[in-house]
Amino acid sequence: MYWLGIYGSLNNSSIHTPGKCFARILATMEGVSQTFHFDVLIVGAGPAGAAAAFFASKQGLSALLVDAEQFPRDKTCGDGLTPRAMRMLEKMGLAGQLTATYRSNGLKLHGFGGSVTAPWPDSPFGEVGSACRRTEFDHLLVQHASAQPEVTTWLGATVHSPTLQGGRVAEVVVTHEGVDKQVRPRHVIVADGVRSTFGKQLGREWHRGEVYGIAARSYCATPLSDEPWIHSHLELRSPDGVAQPGYGWIFPLGNGFANVGCGALSTDKRPARVNTKKLLHHYADSLAVEWSFGAPSEVASALLPMGGAVTGVAGPNWMLIGDAAACVNPLNGEGIDYALETAELAIDLCTASKDFTLVWPFVLREHYGEAFMLARTLARALTYPQFLPVFGPVGLRVPILMRSAARLMGNLVTEEDRDMVSRVWQSAGRLMVGARSESPLWS
Repeated sequence: MYWLGIYGSLNNSSIHTPGKCFARILATMEGVSQTFHFDVLIVGAGPAGAAAAFFASKQGLSALLVDAEQFPRDKTCGDGLTPRAMRMLEKMGLAGQLTATYRSNGLKLHGFGGSVTAPWPDSPFGEVGSACRRTEFDHLLVQHASAQPEVTTWLGATVHSPTLQGGRVAEVVVTHEGVDKQVRPRHVIVADGVRSTFGKQLGREWHRGEVYGIAARSYCATPLSDEPWIHSHLELRSPDGVAQPGYGWIFPLGNGFANVGCGALSTDKRPARVNTKKLLHHYADSLAVEWSFGAPSEVASALLPMGGAVTGVAGPNWMLIGDAAACVNPLNGEGIDYALETAELAIDLCTASKDFTLVWPFVLREHYGEAFMLARTLARALTYPQFLPVFGPVGLRVPILMRSAARLMGNLVTEEDRDMVSRVWQSAGRLMVGARSESPLWS
């Protein structure tokens, strides 16, 4: 026999507001176990998960937001926020807080003896970018989501042991402060990042035959932290002078520091044989005088599936979003904008109560398939050792190519960019015998 529980059933580490959970918590009379009912269970409280909780509340859906970590917590990232990301943050009422600290005008691309300045283009996404340490940014989003009237947040909690009925997640166990709690959601949104531990339990598979990224980032003190341009060095060389299939970055943060890092592109057939942490130190040292950098600190590295290179992203009542669904630009590892967008798209589907198995992959392909395939094409070209030394010097001297590259790296693709990629791909064909980019996205 069950009775309606009240707030005593939630311990102090839960974030909630009065009146949320009266109708959603059922507890046994013995108090041995608890069963919780929510419209949406969101696994992972990074930008994708926090945004999903926010948009769920705006649609009147009760949401349980769960993350294995306590916040604030760190995340390996470049910390940049494109105009596309800022448009979503504007919807969430957070853009002003971020631009008050730092605003970016666009990209400055360097390499092969040249430089190109590429302002954020006039687009539906606006022309304002920003940057913020993920320690602060993710915490801001979690707090903002948790303050919404329909959101309950459990931090330091793990989701496991899903009970599936016809592929549908009927119940999961959430271990929260040593107590196993049964949660019975109508819908499940999986936003647990690149490794997607819970997504794997539902059948998510990462295909390493497609391009993926390996990256390292650090924080360097600099008097130029208010510099309004993101700097990207497309000619990234190892200490012995070998050109690497990737790029280095400097994201000024407006707080006395810059996020300084580097990334390399890799596939299972052409792995990037580089120690990214050592490469990062070499890269930072090469720019130390120009930027008056302090020694790199908080160095961290990560592996990143990109461009929709995962399958098993949906079932009857569950979807993977953000990094868990490899919604990451294959050219630069940017994914915050996609995280926020896929969160809103997923909640829109939840309000329609459809079977997500085929619908969600279709929605992802409709919104991102063409752009990801374009970026995959160029990223795969960069993994060929012959490509960069031949086309890099040419590209930096052709402004239209670099402006297109900047828009691709900012997730701001135009018809002009599609034509440019087509021409580059055809020209590079002889160097890339056996190259392919036909693998289905999110099949």
